[in-house]
Amino acid sequence: MCTLEKRGNLFILTITGHDDEHRLNPTLIDSIRDALTRVRAESNGPSALITTAQGKFFSNGYDLAWAQSDESRLLLMDSKLRCLISDLINLPMPTIAAVTGHASAAGFILAMAHDYILMRKDRGFLYMSELDIGLVIPPWFVTLLKSKARSPVAWREVVLKAAKLTAEMGVDMGIVGSAHVGVEETVKAAVDLGEELVKRKWEGHVYRENRKMVFAEVLVALRSDESPGGGDDETHADSVANTLKSKL
Repeated sequence: MCTLEKRGNLFILTITGHDDEHRLNPTLIDSIRDALTRVRAESNGPSALITTAQGKFFSNGYDLAWAQSDESRLLLMDSKLRCLISDLINLPMPTIAAVTGHASAAGFILAMAHDYILMRKDRGFLYMSELDIGLVIPPWFVTLLKSKARSPVAWREVVLKAAKLTAEMGVDMGIVGSAHVGVEETVKAAVDLGEELVKRKWEGHVYRENRKMVFAEVLVALRSDESPGGGDDETHADSVANTLKSKL
């Protein structure tokens, strides 16, 4: 679940709930999308969105335990996450992820879908865990990663080494904008950045259209195939489903 707070022209979306890992399942994804619908409806003039989360995780990725009983559940989660990422790219305002805990796999992708990532440096890491747990990364995940992390060294560390990136490592790779001590300082820095961006008084539809041009390849990848496999003999969904059956 999530909450939405409006402070002037800043919207603060906080992922909450009894599940401290904030696993991405249809219920949570729908809750976040509903909050973004409210943001669009309630924004009046130049605005900015900050997304953060309670507890030790920003998000620990897909809810694989929920998905293991039926392959269609995995496809549903993937489809809904694609829609959420598209919503963020189409939001008519700057977006900031205040990452105060771990962001793994699809949770990492959720953070990367924001224009800026600010991160707590005394706890938490960014981590594409698929290699370590024997899963193939969805092609559209890689497209998004490449659009945000331009360095081949970063791709290797994130995708082919499954490195657990601290805030400082993320800053060095150009993935994280700045690193801060503690939850309060990280969120405060995000609020300060949001207020600074709002003061620029950019027109929301212009900002959105410019972002869509920058991430045109990501939008194509999000729409390219309802199944994550993209036409291979064994689709990504098949691969993940088979792995889940053997490991979960």
